[in-house]
Amino acid sequence: MPKSKEQKQEILRDLAHKAERSKSIVFTKFSRLGVKENEELRKALKKEDGEYYVAKKTLMDLAFKDLKIEGLDVKSFEGQVAAVFGYQDEVVPAKVVDSFRNKLEEKDKVEFLGGILENKYIDAAKVKELAGLPSKRELYAKIIGSINAPVSGFVNALAGNLRNLVYVLKAIEESKR
Repeated sequence: MPKSKEQKQEILRDLAHKAERSKSIVFTKFSRLGVKENEELRKALKKEDGEYYVAKKTLMDLAFKDLKIEGLDVKSFEGQVAAVFGYQDEVVPAKVVDSFRNKLEEKDKVEFLGGILENKYIDAAKVKELAGLPSKRELYAKIIGSINAPVSGFVNALAGNLRNLVYVLKAIEESKR
């Protein structure tokens, strides 16, 4: 059943609000994706503070026109299109979709079409590259590991010196017996 004008206006407002809040947006083509698979993807995205949103391409195009992003033409994408919003991390939408896609037996059920990063349109190849980058959490863990490495090395060096001192004292004690 066709949507009323009020329903379409609500979808436009909702899309515009989501686009304003998001750090990045990834557009995916989803064909032959079952309800169960669709729900799995939604849950995976929700866990990472992301969102999967499906609307008509015409409505998406109208909603994203207000963002004034050069090169973005949602209507030109083939097939059914979903917008994947990432609210906390720029990499998460691409990473989660790529991870989900890799778990599928038929990889062509979900494909990258493009995306928006830092208010600029990026093509599918750039989105795929983005999926390969580490997330903020992974980067934080690496930084903490790097900061911690010299400290733990210093502790090991001190412990080694103390251990050697104990060995020398023990050797002196045994030689006096």
